[in-house]
Amino acid sequence: MPLQTALISGGARGIGRCLVRRFLERGYRVYVFDIDETELNHTTNVHLKKYSDDKKLSSSVCNLRDVEDIRKKVKQAAEWLGGRIDVLINNGGIASPQWKDGKTMADPDTITEWQAYMETNLTAPFVVSQACLPFMKLEEGSSDAKHANDSEAGPCIIHIGSFRAHQSDPNQEGYASSKAGQLGLMHSMAISLQQWGIRVNLIAPGRIKVAHESKDGDEKGMEWAELNEEKDVDDHATNRAGRPMDIADAAEYLVNAGFVTGQDITIDGGATRKKK
Repeated sequence: MPLQTALISGGARGIGRCLVRRFLERGYRVYVFDIDETELNHTTNVHLKKYSDDKKLSSSVCNLRDVEDIRKKVKQAAEWLGGRIDVLINNGGIASPQWKDGKTMADPDTITEWQAYMETNLTAPFVVSQACLPFMKLEEGSSDAKHANDSEAGPCIIHIGSFRAHQSDPNQEGYASSKAGQLGLMHSMAISLQQWGIRVNLIAPGRIKVAHESKDGDEKGMEWAELNEEKDVDDHATNRAGRPMDIADAAEYLVNAGFVTGQDITIDGGATRKKK
């Protein structure tokens, strides 16, 4: 049986890097997209060097605001993965939730940031998914597409959204709207892609401390525990902020959960359930 394969966008640092490592540890061949060439080179050739040396990991710089670049790089990734993509995780996006430099919605200059949020956080997951379909689809009407064999979960797409789709702080209109839009995208894709046996779900992380999952974090020997502050204990029913591995746990579950599609799972330590 051939190795399973995964394409992960935004995989050079933070949650994305943890996702890449998790799937490599589970025996997948993984291809990574990111816009940050320095972080991508470090992750591919230093942090996860043993997997690169074993030809289990490769990567490309990809601009998620450039449709033609996405299409070109997906074809390149699929070829390296042997012509088949079993798992796609749309993790790449703008993570900063608020307008820059203290701007508010009343500032007309926010329109350029709004467009960047929409293109990167919402259009890109659509375009990447669309480009991956030829390499993910099962034959329409086949027993594989219908998952007649109950041991197979089949191909899977996961969007990484945010709990900000459900709960917002001030001045997050661009970020929150793009993440809320991902919910609608996921719902529709889950139904549209049924015919090819592809499941689609979404993970909505809450506050996840990620500074240790980076080149700087590696060089400083940083650990997640030192990032967890007293405020994180107060704000979460779990008495801590999130870890990237919490998101990796959810992704691993969804990839193997053959009866789960069209669902969003909020991984926020109970933050959206706490009255402030």
